[in-house]
Amino acid sequence: MVKNELMKYSCPLGKAMSALGSKWKPIIVLVIKDRKLRFGELAVRINVISRKVLTDQLREMQSDGLVIREEFKELPPRVEYSLTEKGLALLPILYLLEEWETKYHVKDLNEQDCNLVGKEIEKTVV
Repeated sequence: MVKNELMKYSCPLGKAMSALGSKWKPIIVLVIKDRKLRFGELAVRINVISRKVLTDQLREMQSDGLVIREEFKELPPRVEYSLTEKGLALLPILYLLEEWETKYHVKDLNEQDCNLVGKEIEKTVV
């Protein structure tokens, strides 16, 4: 696996990219932000991701120290996800990436507007 290969090295950028190396993880971070969301809420807000992939990504993010999974012992079972301090520290970086893309983006005629998360991601200062 590529992630395991990157983790062998002490390069900070390599480790950061292994933690955020999928297309979904930065989006999950931006959707969760500074709140707690249940799995179903995440699945609805990121409606183009399968539940299996979302589950796998959240597990990896939990093991990388980016999200906290809080399980409640009640019926029906409830699980909430929130960002750790490490995950919250990514928000300003991801906002800068959004600004960079907006500044240098050249729109393709066949391109559709981004409705990836159902509604526009609100920017909040951390």
